[in-house]
Amino acid sequence: MELKKLIERLNYGEYIVGGSELHQFMHKVSQEAIKITSEINSGYHTPEEIRRLMTELTGCKIDESFCLFPPFFSDFGKNIHIGKNVFINSDCKFQDQGGIFIGDGVLIGHNVVLATLNHDMSPEKRRGMYPKPIKTGKNVWIGSNSTVLPGVTIGDNAVIGAGSVVTKDIPKNTVAAGNPARVIKTIDVSK
Repeated sequence: MELKKLIERLNYGEYIVGGSELHQFMHKVSQEAIKITSEINSGYHTPEEIRRLMTELTGCKIDESFCLFPPFFSDFGKNIHIGKNVFINSDCKFQDQGGIFIGDGVLIGHNVVLATLNHDMSPEKRRGMYPKPIKTGKNVWIGSNSTVLPGVTIGDNAVIGAGSVVTKDIPKNTVAAGNPARVIKTIDVSK
């Protein structure tokens, strides 16, 4: 199987049968992600070195405006898409098989988890997985210790309060917080 075909199938949302050829190929790709993130997390690296390693991890050119404070963890890597002027703080964990799309100007706080896979609810099929993407608009701020679940879209300029669990889409220009996260305020962008 080719990586491009795997990503197409994941982005289509194809169900992944536990132990299948698709599942095994995903695990093979994961080994490269583990290797690269281990390198990111071992010792000091200049911002230029971090961008080079993130380009290697994602397979996409990372803009020179990107900033990451390690450690950083990804269990796939090849389905992360990062805009310009993005900052990712330390100890974030990206489960990106289903696709993570980060817009320009996004700030991601310490210890944020972005998870794009759900397991099957049936105990007999529990190893099976459903991929769904996470998408953020521009200028989103995700507060520390938040978790964003599969299939969630966060609109432009939205803020996710620290410690939130985001289970549903968040509209643009809002502040959402809690478990599950709910909109608690509108942001006036006219100022």
